[in-house]
Amino acid sequence: MKLWFSQASWPWAPGRFRFPAEQMLLTLFPGERPEYPDGCPEGDGVVITLRRGEASAEVAVLVEAGGRREEGVSSFPPEKLDEPWEAVYHTVSHALKQAFYQAGTALLGRGLPWGSLTGVRPVKLPTKAMLAGKTAQEAERELREVYRVSPPRAALAAECAQAALVVKRGLAPDGMALYLGVPFCPTRCAYCSFISADVRGSLALVEPYVEALCREIELAGELLRERGLRVSCAYMGGGTPTTLSAAQLHKVLYAVENFLPMGGCPEFTVEAGRPDTITADKLEVLKQHGVHRISINPQSMEDHVLRAMGRAHTAAEIVEAMELAGRHFGGMVNMDLIAGLPADTPEGFGRTLDRVLAMDPANITVHTLALKKGSRLTEEGGALCGPEEVEAMLALATDRLRGTGYAPYYLYRQKYMSGSFENVGWTKPGAVCAYNIVMMEELQSVLSLGAGGITKLVDPGARKIVRLNNPKYAREYLERWDKIAAGKRKAADFQGMLAGRNSARGDGR
Repeated sequence: MKLWFSQASWPWAPGRFRFPAEQMLLTLFPGERPEYPDGCPEGDGVVITLRRGEASAEVAVLVEAGGRREEGVSSFPPEKLDEPWEAVYHTVSHALKQAFYQAGTALLGRGLPWGSLTGVRPVKLPTKAMLAGKTAQEAERELREVYRVSPPRAALAAECAQAALVVKRGLAPDGMALYLGVPFCPTRCAYCSFISADVRGSLALVEPYVEALCREIELAGELLRERGLRVSCAYMGGGTPTTLSAAQLHKVLYAVENFLPMGGCPEFTVEAGRPDTITADKLEVLKQHGVHRISINPQSMEDHVLRAMGRAHTAAEIVEAMELAGRHFGGMVNMDLIAGLPADTPEGFGRTLDRVLAMDPANITVHTLALKKGSRLTEEGGALCGPEEVEAMLALATDRLRGTGYAPYYLYRQKYMSGSFENVGWTKPGAVCAYNIVMMEELQSVLSLGAGGITKLVDPGARKIVRLNNPKYAREYLERWDKIAAGKRKAADFQGMLAGRNSARGDGR
């Protein structure tokens, strides 16, 4: 769709506001891509204008498509345009999104579940509001009235914000969350765009990768201990870590246990996501090395849906894996489901929910299918569930999970999600996975080890986040030790400085 930024009124450097305009375009019209034609507006497209008057300033957005046109307008005090650039950008971007949302939803004849919000972390807004002294009800009302979020989603975000605040209060200034990445899977799922490799085609890389990961773990542990830092919560993901053999898992976890400052770490979760990788000896290794929770991710309990997404296991094998896990971890298991998978239906999704609830896991994460670039599903196309079907699946999940004692505790969104919905983690009382909240709400620095790991250094006081990337692919990871080591030193220096500053101040902010 064509986008024009009008220069007819006030000279406002429109090129700097392409990003919020493109976000709204993709949110309202996901099949469209932005174009920036020269010349005057002509035909279907979007015209964005900033006007400044004596009494008020406004952003007006005119959307024309299929012979229809609608306009949205959002106003603000004109003196806002005299503030520093960062504040001006925030003000104009917010007004642009509100005006675009008004025009776009009028043209579509319907609102969106998350209103004008385009980011992946909507829970940050109510969390920030409550930290500033607002009640959960006031934060929820702000989502509805300012951002036009639907009442059910606003309530969901406010509830997750309350869970985030509980976790935030328990974070110590000398702590870092830990992520360990194992980028191998038994097969590649149709919806997957991650860097994980099919282990059948990369078997020669697995043992060298384990050795390199242990080396990085040893260095990270040395640096953290030197600076008086410790691991607050840990997560091992991928890929599917249990693609490794029991001996390889032992080698990695032995390194974690002996080199990293894990003393007092209350939570260590490992993705054992694919039931076709789970064996009794692997679970025994995980338990022996202090893992508290595993994740077994069926995505669906319908065999024809599993086949459609390229899974090499059956629903019966998921049940067997859960029975095996129960002997080692009791009920401390997370199970992931996906709403909107090819070949699925609301009725089939309901059967999946019933079977998963019967297995009584501590956590259930309900994802909405996202059509990711690079996935086989995106490249090959095919019949997918419509937004109405996905909405029915998510409503069913909410009703049944609440009805059986689960509560939402973390939430995030992704690009290209069916129906513009969300992913929600649900938990039984006392079984919150703090890592998920820390990572999604960026409450604390996360040290990432392994290929594709992105270390996020969070300075809440300065509202600053620094990202340090490990080499993306396993083969590249094996060849770039200097880059890896430099990143670990920078991360430890940053967090050590932050911990020292917070300790001197006497708080954990």
